[in-house]
Amino acid sequence: MGRKGSRKNCKTINETFSRLKILYFYQYFSTPKGSWGTRVYEFAKEWVQKGHEVTVVSSVYSKSDLVVTRFLETQWIDGIQVKIINVRIDNKQPILQRIYTFLVYALISSWYAIRQPADIVIASSGPITVGIPGLVARYLRMRTLVFETRDLWPEGAIELGIIKNNFIKHLAYAFERLCYKASDLIIALSPGMKQYIEERHKHRNVLSVSNAANITLFSNPEPFPYLEGLKSRSYAIYTGNIGEVNNAFWMLEAAKILQKRGETHIQLLLVGEGQQKEALKKAVELHDLHNLLILDLMPKETLVALIQHALVSLVPLKGTPVLDTSSPNKFFESLAAGVPVIQNTNGWMKDFLDRYDVGFTINPNQPEDLADCLTLLFKNPVNAANMGARGAILAKEQFDKTILSQKMLEGLLAAVQRRF
Repeated sequence: MGRKGSRKNCKTINETFSRLKILYFYQYFSTPKGSWGTRVYEFAKEWVQKGHEVTVVSSVYSKSDLVVTRFLETQWIDGIQVKIINVRIDNKQPILQRIYTFLVYALISSWYAIRQPADIVIASSGPITVGIPGLVARYLRMRTLVFETRDLWPEGAIELGIIKNNFIKHLAYAFERLCYKASDLIIALSPGMKQYIEERHKHRNVLSVSNAANITLFSNPEPFPYLEGLKSRSYAIYTGNIGEVNNAFWMLEAAKILQKRGETHIQLLLVGEGQQKEALKKAVELHDLHNLLILDLMPKETLVALIQHALVSLVPLKGTPVLDTSSPNKFFESLAAGVPVIQNTNGWMKDFLDRYDVGFTINPNQPEDLADCLTLLFKNPVNAANMGARGAILAKEQFDKTILSQKMLEGLLAAVQRRF
């Protein structure tokens, strides 16, 4: 009897490893047709192609391409089962409304955590409330739990002044500890996040898997899309949220300096939405700036050409320690597009740019330095092109979605194996 039981158990284990049922809690699911990061879509698509079953539970983010007609809706996207909770999330929403949407998502997702078959559950944070369905799956269904840290919450919210109440701070830190303690594996999106988690929480199973780039999409040359007043290789591009965290007014001040110097042939192009977008537009009119262009969100498939033809890509962030651990999509996508990067954190991105000479790190409080750097790049197009070429090679070698999705999948398989 013991031998038969052992053979049966081995068969179950082998079947599990060859065909994982992965349940992924992530509120911001989008494909390249949307205007948001596609990490979860790209990874899940790769896993499905390898024979695994992937279910993503998402809400409706304003920058994604999800379109739903019912409150709870299931869609199949490239083999991925997407359970959509029709709760709209938008960065422009007041903070209390955003908290409400996070809690509604967490509550309904907890029902999926109980009902949906799964061998392993991934809770992708922030917001940290996504840990709630993860904990439900872990303790009520005894699932293998993976906590994916895209942002250091609540550390980031506290450091940026979003959370100020001491009681809420203590509560948030306690919940963070609970999520990490319950997790069989933690996925950190940057080496800095990995180091923080290991040092603060003493967790033994932390794997760094950065954001990835769709090399095929970003490296395939696209013709320059005509925009009035814009010339190929004469502009710096920023894509994403236009807000305080992303240091939007740093770019505005640099544009003012360039115009004052008479260097309006060097332009700044901002593509996105955010809390400070309208204020920036008013400032452009007030100062009669001719070298700062602000465009609305556009699908990533359309955005690719604008990135490829830029002089340089900007990855600005507010100068705070927690943001030094950031892993923004635009960093990897810019490298894949063959464009040098200017950023202003003091963490792993700075070390990467310095090591491989594919961009520059600029003081986040000195727009003059940004203006000087843009002038230098414009006057040295061969050097800029060489930087971009090196970046494209590195992106293919280190940040290809196929490589990183496989790295994460191996981590998932090892986490499941440890539970048997």
